[in-house]
Amino acid sequence: MSALLGKKLGMTQIFDEKTGAVTPVTVLQLGPCPVVQVKTRDHDGYEAVQLGYGDIRPTTMTLPKRGHFARAGVVPRRWLREVRVEDASGFQPGQELTVEIFAEIKKVDVIGTSKGRGFAGTVKRHKFTTGPKTHGSRNYRAPGSIGSNSTPNRVFKGQRMPGHMGDVRVTVRNLSVAAVDASNNLLLVEGAVPGARNGLVYVRTAKK
Repeated sequence: MSALLGKKLGMTQIFDEKTGAVTPVTVLQLGPCPVVQVKTRDHDGYEAVQLGYGDIRPTTMTLPKRGHFARAGVVPRRWLREVRVEDASGFQPGQELTVEIFAEIKKVDVIGTSKGRGFAGTVKRHKFTTGPKTHGSRNYRAPGSIGSNSTPNRVFKGQRMPGHMGDVRVTVRNLSVAAVDASNNLLLVEGAVPGARNGLVYVRTAKK
């Protein structure tokens, strides 16, 4: 299995010692992620491993959640994510997975939550063109006509309109792994990843 939870620390750049080329990279702090639960095909119908990440005060959790972590012998974690695997027999509750699992990986997919932009108009949200600002026009940033005449007499579903922007799940595929720092639990990937600093990210081996 090559998947871990972590957080985005920010962006920086690295230099090639031979050519001097500059490469922008994102620094991700991954793990260590304890195994909280192991699901098997015989008991659950499929093979998966449940990972935990992030600090949290146990008093803020419900009693069933505390018991779930207690059964695994793991300190309660803020986030839980399930990772499908081919064979879960090699994992045990309480086992810790670190960023070293990406030591031989060349490409990864990073999943995060994009920055929330609040309520936005069509110009910002959908890149609409603004209207003329001369000759008496007042249609500066209005979306224009959104419907039809008596037929079909409604607004079609999916019409691009003002609304909530951002704060959605975003997957960036096939990012190259620039470096792995196992001592500090850091993974450097080329390019940008979704989300703000300290935002939760899920990193897995590239699927495509």
